[in-house]
Amino acid sequence: MLLIQRGADPYKGCWAFPGGFMNMDETTEQCAIRELEEETGLKVTTIQQIGAYSKVDRDPRGRTITVAYLAIIDKPAQVTGQDDAAKAEWFPLSALPELAFDHADIMADAINFTGYKTKIISTIYRYT
Repeated sequence: MLLIQRGADPYKGCWAFPGGFMNMDETTEQCAIRELEEETGLKVTTIQQIGAYSKVDRDPRGRTITVAYLAIIDKPAQVTGQDDAAKAEWFPLSALPELAFDHADIMADAINFTGYKTKIISTIYRYT
């Protein structure tokens, strides 16, 4: 699982999925691909939507709706924290750190979505 360590509040220093806010001229899919590259350096072309997350208090900055995506790659690639990500790092599903926001819920849905229990899920995107 590819996670980023947040470089800014809220949850500064905590681990989370790569993601960010969508530009007005892009789709959620385009945003997911852009944010992944901006925050980790990883380039992907194919992503799958996991779901939308709209719990009212899910982000302390204000009302945020997330459209989450995942990309599955053959093996972990070299990544580095960029943009507002202090770090980017691969974790085995069996040793995930505590996740910021509601990302543990999104993780559970991604595992359900793919049916994978022990294989590496390369990345999951959070879009707001």
